[in-house]
Amino acid sequence: MSDEQKPVVVTDNRDERRFEAHVDGQLAGCLFYRERTGEMILVHTEVADAFEGHGVGGRLVAGALDDIRARGQTVTAWCPFARGYIERHPEYADLVASP
Repeated sequence: MSDEQKPVVVTDNRDERRFEAHVDGQLAGCLFYRERTGEMILVHTEVADAFEGHGVGGRLVAGALDDIRARGQTVTAWCPFARGYIERHPEYADLVASP
């Protein structure tokens, strides 16, 4: 099974202030954030070299955005990768905090 077919499990590691993507139990990537009342600021996305180019980053951002939506929060994307993902996926545009 290729990495693109393997499930990516996205969890919020609140102690480290990051969403984590795990593939087969291995930490594959992180999306670091800051939190304000009602808002998540997405700061930086990292994907481990072994998982780059396999869609892990996109699935990490999507999982984080789905979690943020479920919490009823908005998003400010400082991270260029996360910002680009939101721009390419208009179904998440409603999460973006007004300037």
